[in-house]
Amino acid sequence: MAEMHVNGSSASRLIGRESQVKQLSLLLSQETLLSPSTIVAHGPEATGKTALVQSLLQRTTIPHVMLQCRECITARHLFERVISECQSILSDQTANGERLAHQKCESLNAFSVALSSSLAGTEKFIIALDGIDELHDAPPSLVPALTRLGELIPALTMILIVRYPTARFLRANGVPHVYFPPYNREQASAILSLDAPSVYPLDRPPPEGCTQDELAEENVWLWSRFCQAVWDSLAKGAANDLVSFRTICDRLWRPFVQPVVDGTFGTRDFTRLVVAQRKILQDESCLEDSLVIDNDSLQSKQVTTHEFPYYTKWLLCAAYLASHNPARMDAIHFMKATDRKRRKKGGGTAAGRQSKVRKIPRHLLSPAAFSLDRLLAILHAILPHDFTSNIDIYTQMATLSSLRLLVRSGLYSSDALDRNGKWRVTYNWDYTLKLARSLNFDITDYAAE
Repeated sequence: MAEMHVNGSSASRLIGRESQVKQLSLLLSQETLLSPSTIVAHGPEATGKTALVQSLLQRTTIPHVMLQCRECITARHLFERVISECQSILSDQTANGERLAHQKCESLNAFSVALSSSLAGTEKFIIALDGIDELHDAPPSLVPALTRLGELIPALTMILIVRYPTARFLRANGVPHVYFPPYNREQASAILSLDAPSVYPLDRPPPEGCTQDELAEENVWLWSRFCQAVWDSLAKGAANDLVSFRTICDRLWRPFVQPVVDGTFGTRDFTRLVVAQRKILQDESCLEDSLVIDNDSLQSKQVTTHEFPYYTKWLLCAAYLASHNPARMDAIHFMKATDRKRRKKGGGTAAGRQSKVRKIPRHLLSPAAFSLDRLLAILHAILPHDFTSNIDIYTQMATLSSLRLLVRSGLYSSDALDRNGKWRVTYNWDYTLKLARSLNFDITDYAAE
């Protein structure tokens, strides 16, 4: 028994639908003696139902008609379009090419009679109706009547493409159903990678010496990994179909690859790029549909900081280190020594022996309380120069306390300048890192891992 096959270009775009291709190929095989009168292809939106059926019909020699039911206003409009398309296909295959006059089909009975006369003498004919469950003003008996047309017209095979057929959708037994499940992570990424966008926009040419083949390869490599990252972070539970997934990826693609366009990262530095642009993958505003698209909101999310004086920024950096570094390691991180001595006293595991305890980064833990004396000691240790005597640190501490950047910890007096009080910070690592960068201060050398 010969089967219909999908051509190479179409099969490459029907990823993850090998089982559905085999089922429909066997059901619609030209040498099959008895084809089913009705076939139902069902599944969620954007799962390849229409594309697969259209590819199979284009490869077969059986005369066929495929219509979009969403384009029809009423059931009568659908009936007359089916009759008109059938007459057009059959008249092209005849020798004289004569076409019958336009026939009015105001009811199901008139449609059945007109279709029987149009398909008289035809060995096999296929009618595919896409979205028959979304037809406007359709009578409740329309789909069951279309299912039973094969009993009146033996040469007819109806393919009904729907989303979610109900239990009594056809009111008939023995109708073969072909289910199209949603795409998984690998399949969705592979389908979107078939049309990978360019990393560099039109107004920014690629680097010199990069050929078109190399650029296309880099685009596919980076786009496929970006789609998988978007799926894991946002689209797995939010994108209902492949179209929504593609929309989310298109919204985030240009701001995500902006550091690559600027030359900060290379196209193969995907891990570093994800870490630097993690704010984009954590923002759920791209999931909300809006008529007004704010391009500024899609740019890389920057941590906003206040405009503080010079020494206040150093004080905030010292407070973060005092709140997240263990007090027992202050001598290691803040002693006035060379980098060699600091690394020598840094401890760690012996060479060739890995620690079995998985440590959590300190900046992911809750901030600990610290004393005012320890804060001032760390401030003196990290300052690149001597401390100016005319700076009132206690006034700045009171101001930061009123801004809720530093809060009291424990039961102490209400005096914000009490030296016996304990403090803790309320800002995170990203906020501190931007403050340190504005001071040209590498805070990662002093932060405990």
